[in-house]
Amino acid sequence: MKIILAAAGRLKAGAERDLASRYLERAQAAARSAGLTSVDWREIEDSKARRAEDRKEEEGAALLALAAKGARIIALDERGKSIASEAFAADIAAARDDGAPAYVLVIGGADGLAPEVRARAAMTVSFGTMTWPHQLVRIMALEQVYRAITILNGHPYHRA
Repeated sequence: MKIILAAAGRLKAGAERDLASRYLERAQAAARSAGLTSVDWREIEDSKARRAEDRKEEEGAALLALAAKGARIIALDERGKSIASEAFAADIAAARDDGAPAYVLVIGGADGLAPEVRARAAMTVSFGTMTWPHQLVRIMALEQVYRAITILNGHPYHRA
């Protein structure tokens, strides 16, 4: 199973991109030993539609197109539930063991997630009730993917 971070918008060059890349590289290096085929990050262009609802719909369709049939979709949204890193790792392992082709973490654009994405999501996860910049959400999501992989591998990175 592959893990994909699918996000609306482009992460520009700079410290945020460097940190996101660092966690992605760590996750990629440890993925095989956790029974995962790959970890990837994919971005779609922000919609240029005038209305927020149209932007969400266009971005949602493009984000869902990145998920293979049968993929486990996880929506990242402030209205989701907060889960422990161990529970996140267990959910990844369950999807892997159930034969899901991919585990897709979806980050919407500035207007949020389309209802279609929410409807397809197996779970909606929040990094807290505060609103976070999408650049930081990507970093936090990639760090949690890396942390989950280390938990599955029994690596001491996660010390909770």
